[in-house]
Amino acid sequence: MELLSDAFVYLCAAVIAVPIANRLGLGSVLGYLIAGVVIGPVLGIVGSETTEVQHFAEFGVVMMLFLVGLELQPAMLWKMRKQLIGLGGLQVLGTTAVFAGAGLAFGLVWQSAVALGMILALSSTAIVLQTLNEKGWLKTEGGQSSFSVLLTQDIAVIPMLAILPLLAVGHGGGSQGDSHGARHGGGHGDGAALGGEALASLPGWLQAVVILAVIAAIIVAGRHLMRPVFRFIAQSYLREIFTATALLLVIGIALLMDFVGLSPALGTFLAGVVLSDSDYRHELESDIEPFKGLLLGLFFLTVGAGIDFNLLFGAPVTIFGLAIGLIVTKFVLLFGLGTIFKLKGADKWLFALGLAQAGEFAFVLFGFALSAGVLEPALLQTLTLVVAISMLLTPALFILYEKVIAPRAVTQSNRPADEIDRKGRIVIAGMGRFGQIVGRLLITSGYDVVILDHDPQTVENLGKVGLKTFYGDATRPDLLHGAGLQDADLFIAALDDRDKQTMVVEHVAKTYPKVRILARARDRHHVYELEQAGAHHAEREVFEGAMTMGRRALIDLGMHPFRARSKAKDFWHHDRAMLDDLRENYNDGGVDKSYIDAMRAHSQTLFEIMRTDHGDDKHERTERGWNPPPKGDATL
Repeated sequence: MELLSDAFVYLCAAVIAVPIANRLGLGSVLGYLIAGVVIGPVLGIVGSETTEVQHFAEFGVVMMLFLVGLELQPAMLWKMRKQLIGLGGLQVLGTTAVFAGAGLAFGLVWQSAVALGMILALSSTAIVLQTLNEKGWLKTEGGQSSFSVLLTQDIAVIPMLAILPLLAVGHGGGSQGDSHGARHGGGHGDGAALGGEALASLPGWLQAVVILAVIAAIIVAGRHLMRPVFRFIAQSYLREIFTATALLLVIGIALLMDFVGLSPALGTFLAGVVLSDSDYRHELESDIEPFKGLLLGLFFLTVGAGIDFNLLFGAPVTIFGLAIGLIVTKFVLLFGLGTIFKLKGADKWLFALGLAQAGEFAFVLFGFALSAGVLEPALLQTLTLVVAISMLLTPALFILYEKVIAPRAVTQSNRPADEIDRKGRIVIAGMGRFGQIVGRLLITSGYDVVILDHDPQTVENLGKVGLKTFYGDATRPDLLHGAGLQDADLFIAALDDRDKQTMVVEHVAKTYPKVRILARARDRHHVYELEQAGAHHAEREVFEGAMTMGRRALIDLGMHPFRARSKAKDFWHHDRAMLDDLRENYNDGGVDKSYIDAMRAHSQTLFEIMRTDHGDDKHERTERGWNPPPKGDATL
């Protein structure tokens, strides 16, 4: 029952803390760490058993690296080779060198200094990627550069696991080896402690041959043997057996690598890369992911529970000083790399601030370094606190970027706005996926159009295909005046940013009342906002494309094209009518009960309309270019 009570405590802490942390923008990793702190040092619910739990939970790292390998298809790695080797490689090597130098300056032996540099070179993949996705920054140049560096760091963990035992200077073993030492190899690979003993009696050259043979066997089996095995298992249509097979594969490779004295994480990573082109890759990911997530969550819980708050309260200035020093050092290095690789403005700040913390892999490598005797236990206790604090400060860094740096970096771009030397009847602000379609239609129809866009890359690309575009921020009143809006007939607002879009529409409506305004809207509510701001017409950006896709889906499902078109037209007319009817129920604060009630009424009406057959409508039958389906068509 003690096992069940411990499991209940850990699960309860995770279920409560992690969703709250996500809501607050802290991320799941910090949620687990905070939960561990609460049930450990704060409340004292868990204690000495956390070490044993941590040894078990460390197998989540093995699973994580297997999943990382599954994502790294050789073709993708080759395509990204310049960013991985250039930007990512320089970040890892440069940061390792700087922190290793700092370690030497503080009196560490060179082996410990190098290990420290490697570990602190890593950033938090979980926190950074989650934030970039949530904020919509992953597709920016700064986000893509961050992703490349994080991917390089994940790959770099593999050689780090192999190098750390070679740096052993005999610090951590001894009595500590029992608590976090020899048995640690069972987690993710202290080959010297457990694995490798079977080969110890063999000559060195023969050990090397056996190791190479095992690696070759993993590659060959992954390429040729595992696919028919997975196909055979899949044909049983038993999901639990496929899951068992996936776990058997990971555990079996981990044991095999441990047997020959290599890191199990290295073996599973290699197996993942080999299977990345397999037809069963996605099924493997979905089966392993829950186990990986739970074990890693449990691992971070135990890290939080093991934090020494007496050490923190005993030297808070030192601990926080080291954490801030870590962040500042990495920021300066990353900012310099961003400059070298020509990141500009907000992208460079996002890249440097986003990756300035230490990463969750540091906790894993700390334990590995301790078991290998590379770093002293007392130093690791301090470093664990420093890493945890740097991660806790990461949300504040993103807030600093979003609220302070990004707005100023955009408005104070290194490139000045272009001087607009032409006038046109039409001014378009924004040439994204919406504005480009409208602009090309008008230009090819013979109209004079002045185009404004604030993305230098977009301006450059459009210039290459012959579309003259002026660089500048369309929310600036002087730029709009320079574009000749006072003499224009039509202004088309197509900015990506929702708030800026509404703002520029409001400004043009008040300043140039004679100009007709057409605006791109994100959704139905944005339509109402733009109309209130002064737009004469607002069009939802994806509505027509979604209608076309829906009609195509009906046809692919067997409906006659004529019938599918009729259904789509019925839906289109009803949605337009609903857009008009709901306008009076919408208010600036969003939706209220009257709006929701009106939505439900319209939804019920739509169901009734779509159930009704309008296929015999005379207008539809006589419209040019359409052949109605014959009477008695089964698809009707």
